[in-house]
Amino acid sequence: MSSASASAALPQPGRTKAFLRLVMIEHSIFALPFAYIAALTAMFQADKNIHWGRLLLVTICMVGLRTFAMAVNRIIDREIDARNPRTAHRELVTGAMSVKHAWTGALIAVVIFLGSAALLNPLCLALAPVAVIPMVVYPYGKRFTNFPQAILGLAQAMGPVGGWLAITGEWSWDAVILGLAVGIWIGGFDLIYACQDVETDRETGVMSVPARFGIPAAVWGARACHTVTMTLLAWYAVATDAGTFLWVGLVIVAGAFLYEHNIVKPTDLSRLNRAFFSVNGFIGIALFVCALLDLLVRGLTP
Repeated sequence: MSSASASAALPQPGRTKAFLRLVMIEHSIFALPFAYIAALTAMFQADKNIHWGRLLLVTICMVGLRTFAMAVNRIIDREIDARNPRTAHRELVTGAMSVKHAWTGALIAVVIFLGSAALLNPLCLALAPVAVIPMVVYPYGKRFTNFPQAILGLAQAMGPVGGWLAITGEWSWDAVILGLAVGIWIGGFDLIYACQDVETDRETGVMSVPARFGIPAAVWGARACHTVTMTLLAWYAVATDAGTFLWVGLVIVAGAFLYEHNIVKPTDLSRLNRAFFSVNGFIGIALFVCALLDLLVRGLTP
């Protein structure tokens, strides 16, 4: 093979950057902290030692699966995105990324996810294909249900459950409680995020809570979701005998939710992006830091 041919066969930096923009790789921050909380709690309960190799594999699994999910979402939704002024700049719409290369990236990501799951334990590998299903179903949800956020919530709930399974190789209802909290939390703030597309969704036939029931219903639905989230997080703290620092974290999260719903109102969505990106990113990081401090104080050894 000539050097020119070899160079052409290599992924171009522009394509890599376009793919990373396509999947919004930085948004892994929303789900990773909760997988870490579950994994570290499982380590604490097992032998009070941090197993860095397993934590690395959990990270690779989470990022791999989320990257696959985002890529598939963008591929399936590219025609809908083209009809929405807010999303018409996305890479598959503008041509910055081809569908072929997006599929290539998605397949590489899912192979990395499955490979990492296989390195963890047999149960993780056996359940890994199950985790892929809602990631593929979710993009189609807006075509057949007014509640696609429920599918998104189910997909996101798998993170903490998977994080716990990665460490113990056994099912944990404590992890399910945390997973439900995360799923309902993310489903709730996605209700708010969907409010900005109401008019376009109605024109193009995209189904959602705001499009079907109106923006006030979506905002109040998000508030209800986040109230349930706080209840589940408190239940998780009780179930895992959490200490003071985690409870302090829950107070911080409650304050962040109050702030989020104070700046986003049915009649004023001007600060929606701040609520979606800044506040929710802060929630994940703040709770993780508090949970980690709590476990370290109680005896978790790095």
